[in-house]
Amino acid sequence: MDFDLIVLGSGPGGYVAAIRASQLGLKTAIVERESLGGICLNWGCIPTKALAKSAQVFDYLIMLETTALPFQIIKRISSAIVGRSRDVAGSMSKGVEFLMKKNKIEVIIGTGKLKAAGKLEVTDDKGKSKEVTAKSIIVATGARSRELPHIKQDGKKIIGYREAMTLPTQPKKMVVMGSGAIGSEFAYFYQTLGTEVTLIEYLDNIVPVEDEEVSKQLGTKLQEVWNECYDRHRGY
Repeated sequence: MDFDLIVLGSGPGGYVAAIRASQLGLKTAIVERESLGGICLNWGCIPTKALAKSAQVFDYLIMLETTALPFQIIKRISSAIVGRSRDVAGSMSKGVEFLMKKNKIEVIIGTGKLKAAGKLEVTDDKGKSKEVTAKSIIVATGARSRELPHIKQDGKKIIGYREAMTLPTQPKKMVVMGSGAIGSEFAYFYQTLGTEVTLIEYLDNIVPVEDEEVSKQLGTKLQEVWNECYDRHRGY
């Protein structure tokens, strides 16, 4: 056996499991096809929180516009927001990399595929494959955005969370399909910057996995943000 344990996926579930296994004396490896930290640290909850915080600061700056800062200067500030979000994600990923080295966990970069009990095939970005083995394998591959049957993502007009997080120009209008945590954060972020956002939810309440009272309060807040931003950006 190459390892006692291989963890497939380096998100918050995967890398924490790998660290604990190493601390318990197991020879451990972790397989990741992109950046350590997985979707959450690189493309999900962490960078969207950075966007939301920047949007809040942007909102404060807008409030100063009539007395201190010209709107066009403030608008140029917004071009750095996406870059800051990516920097935050990159910093968090490097932190996970440090933890892997500190705990003597071998990092294998590539796409992992289960071949049999205790066997994993890992293919790198050049198409080269190798087989690694372990007594135990933990599958921690996380989640992906869901495509609707007749609305396929093309990366241009119909986009996923990755494209939404790195748009080169701010759109005038946007429809966000799905009002979970990340969808609601995207809606708040772009609405605050001046995009006219429509948030669509199939179920009865937004953030449907949360308590109904939370959903109602957030719905009221988002409507207030929409009204304030519409009045503020109208005429610029």
